[in-house]
Amino acid sequence: MRKALLFAIVALAILVSSSAYSQVQDPVKWKVSSQKVDGVKYEIIYDATIDMGWHLYSSENPQGGPIPTTFNFKESKAFSVEGAPKPVGDVKIEHDEIFEMDVAYFDNKARFVQTLNLNDGQTSAQVSGEIEYQACFEDKCIFLTYDFSTSIGETQTITKEEESAEISASATTEDSNTKGSNSSLILFFLISFAAGLAGLLTPCVFPMIPMTVSFFMGKQENRFNAILNAFVFGISIIVIYTSIGLLVSLTSVGAGFASQLVSHWLPNLIFFFLFMAFAASFFGLFEIMLPSSLSTKTDSKAEKGGFIGSFFMALTLVIVSLSCVGPIVGAILVESAAGLGLKPIIGMLGFSLAFAVPFTLFAIFPSWLNKLPKSGGWLNSVKIVLGFIVLAFGLKFLSVVDQSYHLGILGREVFLAIWIAIFIMLGLYLLGKIRFKFDSPVEHIGFVRMMLAIATFAFTIFLVPGMFGAPLKSLSGLIPPKTGHSFDLVEMIGQRSTTSTNDKSSICEEPKYADILHLPHGIQGYFDYEQALACAREQNKPLFVDFVGHACSNCKVMEQKVWSDPRVIQRLKNDYVVVALYIDERTELPESEWITSTVDGKVKNTIGKINADFQIKRYNVNSQPFYVLLDNSEELLANPYSFNTNIDEFIAFLDKGIEQFKSIKQSPAFGSPLMEIGIGN
Repeated sequence: MRKALLFAIVALAILVSSSAYSQVQDPVKWKVSSQKVDGVKYEIIYDATIDMGWHLYSSENPQGGPIPTTFNFKESKAFSVEGAPKPVGDVKIEHDEIFEMDVAYFDNKARFVQTLNLNDGQTSAQVSGEIEYQACFEDKCIFLTYDFSTSIGETQTITKEEESAEISASATTEDSNTKGSNSSLILFFLISFAAGLAGLLTPCVFPMIPMTVSFFMGKQENRFNAILNAFVFGISIIVIYTSIGLLVSLTSVGAGFASQLVSHWLPNLIFFFLFMAFAASFFGLFEIMLPSSLSTKTDSKAEKGGFIGSFFMALTLVIVSLSCVGPIVGAILVESAAGLGLKPIIGMLGFSLAFAVPFTLFAIFPSWLNKLPKSGGWLNSVKIVLGFIVLAFGLKFLSVVDQSYHLGILGREVFLAIWIAIFIMLGLYLLGKIRFKFDSPVEHIGFVRMMLAIATFAFTIFLVPGMFGAPLKSLSGLIPPKTGHSFDLVEMIGQRSTTSTNDKSSICEEPKYADILHLPHGIQGYFDYEQALACAREQNKPLFVDFVGHACSNCKVMEQKVWSDPRVIQRLKNDYVVVALYIDERTELPESEWITSTVDGKVKNTIGKINADFQIKRYNVNSQPFYVLLDNSEELLANPYSFNTNIDEFIAFLDKGIEQFKSIKQSPAFGSPLMEIGIGN
C-alpha cells in the first residue's frame, strides 16, 4: 500500500508538471524600425530576439521545407514594395533529416531588411502588416504571427506617435491579461500561504517545531550560530518546495496540452481516487508513510551540523511532513496546472514561506516555544477537518469527467447534495457529535471550535438554495454549471419576469451540438463557428465568440458573476449572435470534417481540438475564457477580452463592439487585401 501511494504521489507530480502553460508561448520578440536610403527609397528593418534554445527559420527556405518567415503588407497607395525581404546576419544552414533538404535559420538574433519606395507625390507613409513565422525548440515547433507598424517619410515624428498609439492599442489585451494574471497570482499566493499555515497544524508537522528548534539550539556553540543555521534551515525549506514548483513551470509539452490534461478522464480519475485515499488516511483508515530509508539517510546527514546539516534537516522535515501535507501540496499543484507558467512557483513559494517562517522565528526567539499549545487530540481534529475538505475538493475532478464526457451522473444537484452532507457531518464533528478512530472525547466546546462549527453550518445553509437554481457565484469555479441543473426554480421565475416581446431571436437555425452543449442564463446561440458566422451575416449582427472549456474554472466564474448581470444578458441576447467554442469538447467529428493543423501539422478530429487550433491560429492565444467581437467580415470590433470580473468593464467591451459595428459599412468580404512578400509562398 505504501509503495502504491508513493507511486501515486509521484505520478500526480509528473502529470501536473506536464501542464504548466495555458497560454501560447512566443519565443520571438520583434522590433520594427525604418531608415532612409536615398531619395524616396527606405528600408524597413525587422529585428528579432530569440529565446535561448529556440531557432527562427529564415525567409529564404525552399518549398516543401519548414514555414519561412513571411512579411505581409497592408495595401497602400503611398508606397510600393521592392523585391523580397533579405535575411541579414548570422544565418545558419543545416541539413534537416525530416525535410530532407538544407534549411536556413537564426539563433539568438535575426534581422530582415525590406526595401520600399514612396510613390509619386507622397512624402510619407504609414507601413503596417503582419509577420508570419515558425520557431522551433528541439522537436517542438509553433507557428505565430505578429502585427507591425512603422512610418517612412518626412512626418516621422507624427507617424511614430501614431505607431506608438497603435502598438499600445494592440497591447491592451496583453496588458489586460497581465493585470488579471497578477491579481490571480496574488490571490493564489495568499491561498497557498494559508494552506501552508494549515499544514503546520497537522500531527506530522506541529510536534516537530519544538524538536527542530531544540536541535538547532543544542547543536550550536552559541546563539548566533543557531540563528544563522535556522535561517539556512528556513531558506532550504523554501528552496526545496519552490523547486518543485519550478520543475512544474519549466515542464511543457506544447500549447493546448494543459486544457487536454485537465479535462481528460484518466488524470482526473487519478486525482479523484488519490484525494479519496488522502481523505481516508486523514480519517484514520490507514497511514500514508514514505519509505523510512529516505528520512533516515537525510537525518543522518543532518547530524553533521553546519549549513549542510541545516539543509538536510530541512529535507528531512519535508519528507516526514509529506505524509500530512501531501494532499495540500497536491491540491496547489493541481490548481496551478491550468494556470500561468509562474503559478506553480508562486503556489509553492507561498506554501513554503508559511511553512518555514515559524521554524525560523522560534529558533530566533526560543522563549516563544513556551506559548505554543501542547500536542494532543486537537491535532487529530485538525487532520479530520482537513479530511472533510479534501473529500469535498476531490469531487471536483469527478465532476470534470462528468461534464467533459456528458455522463449526466454528477449533476449540479447531486454534487451540491453530497457537499451539503459532507459539511453537515463536519459541523457535527466539530460539535463532538461524531468521533473518529484516534479522537479524544469532546468534554466541552471551545470558542474556536464553536466558531468553526457556526461557519460550517452557515456555509451549508448557503449551499441549500443552489439545489433550486441559485447561482452561488462565489463557488462557480468549483461546482458544476447551472446548465447541468434539472430543476432550476430561479431560472423559471426569471424567465417569467423578464420575458418581453421586444427580445429579438439570436439564432437562425437549430444549432449544431445543442443536444450536448449549452449556454447559460437562457441565452440562445451556437457551438459551431461557421454556423454562427452565417447567422450573424444573415441578421446583420456582430458575432460574440466565447472560447470556453468544460474544465475552465474562470469561465464558470465569468458566466456566474458577469454574464448573469441583466445588462449583459440583454446585450448578448439582443445585440449579438453568440457562439461558444469549447476547446476541450471530446466529441469526435465525422472524418470528412477533420482538419490538419497548420500550427503543429497534426490531424484534429474532435470539436475541442478544432476549436483550440482555431483559437491558436487566429489569435495566438490558448487561454480561456477569451472573448472576441467580430463584424461580418471577421474583423475585430474591439480588443479581445479575457478573465476580468468587473461587470462595468465587460459591458463597456460589449458596447464598444456594438458601437463600432454600427459605425462601419458591413460587407460579406473578408478583411482588407494583403500583398504577400516572401520566398516559398
